[in-house]
Amino acid sequence: MIYDIRLAITYSYERPAGAGRSMLRLMPADLPGEQRRLAGVLAIEPPAYERREMTDFFGNGAVEVAFREVQADITFRIAARIERIAEAPGFDISPDLARLAVEIAEYHALDAEAPHHFVGASPRVAPLAEVTAYARSRTAGARTAFETVGALGRALHEDMLYDPDATNVDTPPSEAFALRHGVCQDFAQVMIAGLRGLGVPAGYVSGFLRTSPPAGQARLEGADAMHAWVRAWCGRETGWIEYDPTNAVMVGSDHVVVARGRDYGDVAPVKGVLRLTGGQKTDQAVDVLPIL
Repeated sequence: MIYDIRLAITYSYERPAGAGRSMLRLMPADLPGEQRRLAGVLAIEPPAYERREMTDFFGNGAVEVAFREVQADITFRIAARIERIAEAPGFDISPDLARLAVEIAEYHALDAEAPHHFVGASPRVAPLAEVTAYARSRTAGARTAFETVGALGRALHEDMLYDPDATNVDTPPSEAFALRHGVCQDFAQVMIAGLRGLGVPAGYVSGFLRTSPPAGQARLEGADAMHAWVRAWCGRETGWIEYDPTNAVMVGSDHVVVARGRDYGDVAPVKGVLRLTGGQKTDQAVDVLPIL
């Protein structure tokens, strides 16, 4: 599939804002064999005083920007054309969880894809006994790591309600799980906590979700803003797979990747500081338009 993607994030301030600096992870990624960025432009209004492109440890493209002052608002705009290459899942050759632990131990490297970064606690996803117990209960009977990922994702889809008013960007997974309400960020981070509790390395993916469903299919939730889902390491042979618990589907051609990390903190679309003396509000608009 080829998509045209448009994103606008606007921060509006009650009073003029002072100097600030932000890290942006907004542009769809260029991932060999998965998706290809045919074109992409990041526009910033007002223009940043400083702008520097970089690549983080996990291979995500990022742009660091600095402002001297902002009178009313800041808008970040993305326009990109992406070719998404989705492969149907093959035969499940992943190990059971006992063997998975052995294969994690036998991975003798600390590169960005190493499962070791994704099996323990990360800044926003700590071990949660109640989530681990839930995950163990809801995945009982799963024979392999791959089956475990799917079972937990389906369970969260059944047991949690998509509710954009229940949480905010800083809500911890423990609170979202207790509420059983939340948005895609909450679904993803609760699932990550559950998988890690079972010994399955799991990380966070930010991106976009197709807004125009195929004929006869229901519209997927989470399509009006940036989306989030989970990636899990299912052993040496299977490697990393991705699952969307908000919609209970394996990730495919409807999902466009922006960044991957341990949790939301690693891939936040806009992260930084700005000197303020009043309140602010944020507006986000996303269009994902299929071309071919």
